[in-house]
Amino acid sequence: MTPPDRLVAAPDAPVISTAGVDGMLIRFADTLSEAANRAALAFRAAIDLAGWDGVEETSSSLVSVYLRFDPIHLDHLTLLHQVTTLLGSRDWYAAELPEGRRLWRIPAVFGTDLAPQLSEAAAQAGLSVDEAIASLTSTRLRVQTIGFAPGQPYLGTLPDAWDIPRQSQLTAKVPEGAIAVAIRQLVLFSVSTPTGWQHVGQTAMRLFQPDAREPFLLRAGDEVQFVTTTPERLDALHRDPKGGAQITVIG
Repeated sequence: MTPPDRLVAAPDAPVISTAGVDGMLIRFADTLSEAANRAALAFRAAIDLAGWDGVEETSSSLVSVYLRFDPIHLDHLTLLHQVTTLLGSRDWYAAELPEGRRLWRIPAVFGTDLAPQLSEAAAQAGLSVDEAIASLTSTRLRVQTIGFAPGQPYLGTLPDAWDIPRQSQLTAKVPEGAIAVAIRQLVLFSVSTPTGWQHVGQTAMRLFQPDAREPFLLRAGDEVQFVTTTPERLDALHRDPKGGAQITVIG
């Protein structure tokens, strides 16, 4: 018999739900917070480390972990028992972040014709352009999740001033490597695409490299800090798939 859609729903605790016949979702919160994102990253890493038989894929979103499993070899109730036991083993909201994380210092141009919406976004945040650039480059941001497009990171969390809404109308296209802002987050675009986020910066990074051993350049849990550069220097950095980023192992 198919188990109910919601298997666990206790107050102030993670919620475990089925996701089709071969999926299970563990949600640590309904809205994004540092603690919920930390929990999702740490819990997924713990499952990967455990190497449970029958679990074929794991992924994390901003506040959730998804497991895809083989229901012929692992039934829902057995997996539920494994998940709930692991959940009860520690406080995941205060857990250490996964090992192997890296700090990426990424050259970027803010404003100019390369990123034409910086002034508008800065005004919405109540900042001058110089103050906006200082804020965006002084804040070390976590890769909270990879999603929407291959290798595309969502970065957060920015200071409160950047709690600005998405646009009511889409920008027709931003280029690969664009930095866009909304709701205290930055998106670093891995492909050229329309967006409702405001284009405030530009990098030379190729975040999705399908022929590489690791196609996604960044991983969830990595950290990013942007470093200002000039349009001329950025143009030269396009020869480097990492866009001139300097990388340090931090965990």
